[in-house]
Amino acid sequence: MESLVNEKEQEIISPSKMVLNRLKKNKLAMLGLILIIIIVLFSFVGPFFMKYGYNTHTDDLKMPPGGGHVLGTDYLGRDMLTRLMFGGRISILVGVVAVLIETIVGTLVGAIAGYYKGKVDSILMSITDIFLALPFLPIILVLGSVLSDLKVSASLRIVFLIFIIGILSWPTIARLVRGEILSLREQEFMQATEALGLRDRRKIIRHLIPNVIPVIIVNATLGIASAILTESALSYLGMGVAEPVPSWGNMITIANNLPDFKNRPWLWVPPGICILIITMGVNLLGDGLRDALDPKMKR
Repeated sequence: MESLVNEKEQEIISPSKMVLNRLKKNKLAMLGLILIIIIVLFSFVGPFFMKYGYNTHTDDLKMPPGGGHVLGTDYLGRDMLTRLMFGGRISILVGVVAVLIETIVGTLVGAIAGYYKGKVDSILMSITDIFLALPFLPIILVLGSVLSDLKVSASLRIVFLIFIIGILSWPTIARLVRGEILSLREQEFMQATEALGLRDRRKIIRHLIPNVIPVIIVNATLGIASAILTESALSYLGMGVAEPVPSWGNMITIANNLPDFKNRPWLWVPPGICILIITMGVNLLGDGLRDALDPKMKR
């Protein structure tokens, strides 16, 4: 009997460890995590080992890979490998911070709407519907165009770009969180908080939102890839991160020049590959997290 009890005790594991075990068994998710780690190390650690800055000009203009420049140089003689690393910092930063804004706003709006229901829910969901009805791409292109015409510093443009992407993307998370909260607020543990006389703020922050974290994590993870692609598209069109600050998007703008596009692929292929790797890695990890956090998934 004691051996059976010990075996049962060993089989009991925490939910977080169970999720981790499921994630480890998902080979595609692990591949995605490895790709993300490689790109993050490349972008944030790599520049410390480079002898050039991202805007250091040399006499070697449009030099092909080789010699002192592993990935060659651009039309101003700047080292492409160094700019690729710094460009990764900007693109990843934009994606992560924009999704952080999107997640915070969407979670708060969805949680308040789902908890209070009634008029509060109607008003907040009406605002959410308005944002959902807005054509995302045309609006962000217009705002990006206005931003590009303003005489502001490159760092301030990055801040505006992050804010624009984040503030236009929160309605999807808001609707998902609201749906989860509507279901959770009727469960027994919420009746217990009612009997204890807890404040509404504590009920929402301490008891409801923690129970929707799996939904938030999955959607935030997938949102990072979308935000990085949005930044890259805007920068490619000249409406995002401005020179001389590099991003993977504005590094690909050289592809607009047909001679460079055909004869100098080292100028635009590497940033394109980096965008592909990071978005594929984030999507694979997001899909794996969704499966690992879903209690209905059979293993």
